[in-house]
Amino acid sequence: MALFRDFKGRTRELQTLDRLWAAPDATLLILYGRRRVGKTRLIQQWMQQERRRAFYWMAEPSSALDQLRSFSQAIYNFANPQAPAPPEFTYATWEQAWRQVANLAQTERLALFVDEFTYVLEIDPGVAGVLQKVWDHGLKESNLFLTLCGSHLGMMHRHLLSYQAPLYGRATQQLQLQPIPFGCMSDFFPDYQTDERVALYAIFGGIPAYWERVNPQESISDNIRHQLLTPNNLMQAEPRLLLQDFIQDPHNYVSILKAIARGDRTQKEISIRTGLAQGHVSKYLSTLRDAGFVERRVPITAGESSRHGRYHVIDPYLRFYYRFLADRQTQLAMGETDMALAEIKKHLLDFIAAHTWEELCREWTLRAGARGLLDVAVDQVGSGWTKKAQVDVVALNSMEKTIVLGECKWQTRPIERDVLRKLIDKTAEIVPKQGQWRVAYLGFAREGWTTAAQALADDPDQWIKPPQANWQPVSMKLLTLAQVDRELADWTR
Repeated sequence: MALFRDFKGRTRELQTLDRLWAAPDATLLILYGRRRVGKTRLIQQWMQQERRRAFYWMAEPSSALDQLRSFSQAIYNFANPQAPAPPEFTYATWEQAWRQVANLAQTERLALFVDEFTYVLEIDPGVAGVLQKVWDHGLKESNLFLTLCGSHLGMMHRHLLSYQAPLYGRATQQLQLQPIPFGCMSDFFPDYQTDERVALYAIFGGIPAYWERVNPQESISDNIRHQLLTPNNLMQAEPRLLLQDFIQDPHNYVSILKAIARGDRTQKEISIRTGLAQGHVSKYLSTLRDAGFVERRVPITAGESSRHGRYHVIDPYLRFYYRFLADRQTQLAMGETDMALAEIKKHLLDFIAAHTWEELCREWTLRAGARGLLDVAVDQVGSGWTKKAQVDVVALNSMEKTIVLGECKWQTRPIERDVLRKLIDKTAEIVPKQGQWRVAYLGFAREGWTTAAQALADDPDQWIKPPQANWQPVSMKLLTLAQVDRELADWTR
């Protein structure tokens, strides 16, 4: 397996921890993100970089008394390293324990990381109120750098981040740890070809714990076989573990995830596929959105209340699992992996084209726009569709009345000029009807473009528009996978 001994891809996050540590006053950081994204590893890396006065405690899903005892002993052992606490030692209350932390941070800077804090909140939600009381009457006057971490996104929002939460307004900073971006993959997997790294990203996303399971000496197919298709492996259990943080009975949620992964995008389509009433589907979708597994997308030129909303599984591994693996558990349990692997290889190109490649092209557009590298200004990036047209990449600036339309192709051959002609023909459907707009076109192709396509991109006289159109084409730029990969790597470093 690949062992990532060199910590990569979290420079900004480490700088955030450094800045909060260097602050002259008490600081409170709320650090959250989905399981396996690397919160604990980030903390460990920061603690190991320099000899800082810091300690770490992880809550477990145990009883309230066990949690308080464990936290109490962590505090006592830090304060008394030569004389560990007796097994039954505990402070009487959480307030007493937090006040002991305040005492330890009175004269010298102290960093305390409380990991999986949501396990504590799940058993005793009142702990957040106790911490708020002690923070207001002691901790905020100390020299403490406190970090509360959690994977249960909904609970973190309810108890720590929302307006009604006891600790609302106390946090110095909130940091949602995101998956590592694709641009960093070349640092982790330098021996794979670019399209192979895209395939890995389509399967595992930017979750470093998943990347550590990849053997870079094997092909992508062999990694799929050995890491995903063997019975009783950890990756087969991962979807259930991710879901159980948020729901007690996963059955209907699983049905909805399967439906979306197979292409059912609207509540009506999901309802028909699953047999669930639309009202129930709406409730389940709300939970999955709060968990960060599903999002509702609307055409970027429409408002959030648009009736054209479509649902997407945005966690790459869940998307891959429910598309290719969920219904093959009996087959995999019996060791019949050849058919499963053949099916994955047959449809993986289309899967990447429909999801990962479009997402990477939108990311490129967003980052290029932020660097002023597009011919028009944009500040929003998404996609656009009507009953008559679909455009993979749509970026715009409503104030400047500028818009970018992009087409994404993942075929293993250069793309013909007809694709660009069709993109131009879709312009009137996508550009908002109000105002006069300037339009820039982008073409993204895995293997590049034909000579005829490039000739069209270089000749504005061929960008024909209707005489009365409220838009004017200004440029057309064609990109390849190699260029997207190279520039995303440069920009994300």
